[in-house]
Amino acid sequence: MLKKIPTEQTELGMYLHGMEGSWLSHPFWKSRFLLEDPADLQALKASGVPAVWIDISKGRDVVKAGAAPAQPAAAPPPPRVEPEPRAAAPVASTPAPACSLADELEQAAAVVAKSKKAVVGMLSEARLGRAISRDAATEVVNDIAGSVWRNPSALISLARLKTRDDYTYMHSVAVCAMMISLAKQLGLSEAQQREAGEAGLLHDVGKMLMPLEVLNKPGQLTDAEFAVMRSHPGRGHEALKLSQAFGEGTLDVCLHHHEKLDGTGYPHKLAGEQISLLARMGAVCDVYDAITSNRPYKTAWDPAASLARMAQWKGHFDPQVFQAFVVSLGIYPVGTLVRLHSGRLAVVVDQNAGKLTMPRVKVFFSTKSNMPIELKLIDLASESNDRIVGREDAAQWGFTHLNELWNPTP
Repeated sequence: MLKKIPTEQTELGMYLHGMEGSWLSHPFWKSRFLLEDPADLQALKASGVPAVWIDISKGRDVVKAGAAPAQPAAAPPPPRVEPEPRAAAPVASTPAPACSLADELEQAAAVVAKSKKAVVGMLSEARLGRAISRDAATEVVNDIAGSVWRNPSALISLARLKTRDDYTYMHSVAVCAMMISLAKQLGLSEAQQREAGEAGLLHDVGKMLMPLEVLNKPGQLTDAEFAVMRSHPGRGHEALKLSQAFGEGTLDVCLHHHEKLDGTGYPHKLAGEQISLLARMGAVCDVYDAITSNRPYKTAWDPAASLARMAQWKGHFDPQVFQAFVVSLGIYPVGTLVRLHSGRLAVVVDQNAGKLTMPRVKVFFSTKSNMPIELKLIDLASESNDRIVGREDAAQWGFTHLNELWNPTP
């Protein structure tokens, strides 16, 4: 039986069935679970969520005035995410990285540089009508996977810093890294994670077969030019198929990463279960990297704001895949400008496994004095007297140095 109660009445032992508002504004990436952790209870009450729905058949009910406290109803631990029947795997809990972002940044920077050079070579071969080397692609994927497995935020964040001129090549590197991270979050095997990475690396190979004047046009495309660009999935798929070097998963993502769950995508207007899991993953990673990157005709969107906007695009993405994607990046990805309850502004510098709303941040500005303050690293998971109350727009504040605060590499 479901019951709606004010958030301040929630107690340990209650089974949360839902929370009012967009799920992205909630303090948890999960939406249905038994409330057992005091830290989760504190985060919920501090979140600003006005009311929640509890299932009293699976957990504790509200204690009426004068009544003895009820014992929590016996119930098995619920899954982290209620999987849909068509999902290949449930969303796994966020694993702790093997090393910190600071420790991985230097290695990740070397991997990015090496991978970009290799991708330039591979895509140049494709433009010349030559087959892409499977061995070369595998080497790139293995290098990227190693960095992602040590700490996914490092390479993914560095790849986001691409320039307008190297977007095409760095986009392939970024999507490869995000596909591996997302596959890991979904609980796929290491072999499947590598397959996802290869698919991400080559998903846009068809763009190399587009006319340069259309591909590199600095402004908005005409309808005719957009029609030409919409042919890139099919052209890329045909090129990879003719090479006879790549698996069906890689070919499928190349062909179908622009399909949408509601059937309004292209080239085949596939819907729902017609779209493979890998292609649904590719759709999320491709769009996120595109909107968070500077393009000839568009300034990059803030990472956290991009996730919030994507969450509102109903019918575009598989909800479970998108939810897992947010978990893999963090609700506040590295580089996000946030406002703390103390009135300080900070940039997110690393994630805390399992604590999506409590990343590690570097404070640098006071909104109370409207002046810079001494740089200080804060782990919000252990800093009990401060918390994030919202994200901020760096452009509105005139901040142009945020990347230097989280990325000390040259």
